[in-house]
Amino acid sequence: LYNSLNMSKFVTNKVYLRGILLHYFIQKKSAAEAHRILVQTYGDNALSDTTCRDWFRRFKNNDFELEDKERSGAPKKFQDKELEQLLDIVRKTKYPWLEAGDRYRLQLMRLSRALKEKRPLYAQRHDKVILLHDNARPHVAKPVKTYLETLKWEVLPHPLYSPDIAPSDFHLFRSMAHGLADRRFHSYEEAQKWIDSWIASKDMSFFQRGIHVLPERWEKVVESDGKYFH
Repeated sequence: LYNSLNMSKFVTNKVYLRGILLHYFIQKKSAAEAHRILVQTYGDNALSDTTCRDWFRRFKNNDFELEDKERSGAPKKFQDKELEQLLDIVRKTKYPWLEAGDRYRLQLMRLSRALKEKRPLYAQRHDKVILLHDNARPHVAKPVKTYLETLKWEVLPHPLYSPDIAPSDFHLFRSMAHGLADRRFHSYEEAQKWIDSWIASKDMSFFQRGIHVLPERWEKVVESDGKYFH
């Protein structure tokens, strides 16, 4: 099975093993327990006890970046696309540490990292992040809920089947639909290129409008007694 899935080159990958450590950290296991499981599973290829403890310290400090820190001017050795490919391959082996919400949790990790990089004062001021997402299964998966608790982000309640109060639905996708009218794509790459270009063409005020109108939308939901409106 390993040969058919080319797992032999992944099982000793440092990022892969760190992902397993993160899984056990979220499950509230100790670094010693995680190290013992790795040794039982991977033998000499397992991370050392000291390394496991170091990574658990990082996780406790809300540092969930699994890749090695880049040196100045050095190229990134492990791209997000490669990490997602790794996750896809491991999913096929039905490893229990990868669940439905892992891909979404990875996106949240990137978002948290981007906030720290692009808004350095955010971490210093301990500003609260308010997150609004719907009740799609990946969003409410246990690993995602646990990770959001470690971030201490406030998650707004979102009633089932309520596109009226999702900015992506009532603002972003509605505007995008106008741009897509009568447009035809002949490949996935062509569609992706158009979407990237369309998003890049919007200035900050476009996205701010979608957020700022949210309180008004919530009031309409209450006034309409939960019924849909346009």
